[in-house]
Amino acid sequence: MASLNKIIVIGNVGKDPEMRYTPTGAPVTSFSIATNHSYNSPEGERKQETEWFNVVTWNRLAETCNQFLTKGKQAYVEGRLRTRVWEGRDGQKRTSIEIIANKVLFLDKQAAAALPEDGAPDEVEPGDLSL
Repeated sequence: MASLNKIIVIGNVGKDPEMRYTPTGAPVTSFSIATNHSYNSPEGERKQETEWFNVVTWNRLAETCNQFLTKGKQAYVEGRLRTRVWEGRDGQKRTSIEIIANKVLFLDKQAAAALPEDGAPDEVEPGDLSL
């Protein structure tokens, strides 16, 4: 039976990306992205909701995101959802849902102009790795 785990988000970067390296030397960059949803309430009042997503990128895509993304920039993120569960220092079970991105496009003109001529960042499929 076929299955699909795919998410596409377009929004604004919530904070500057944070890059780190795994024990094997693979670069990993994390950042958040916010999307907005506007609607009219039953009373006719205009409302807006913001949804936040945590994004993780790997390898060359991680390096490129760390170099070109900054807080407030607009980006297109495509990837899969991953749920992580761990135990916090207080002994409580914690859950996090994040996007493991395999494609990130920089939608601000300044960042897009800074990309090399050979095109967009690599599409990277990360391997299983514990951080």
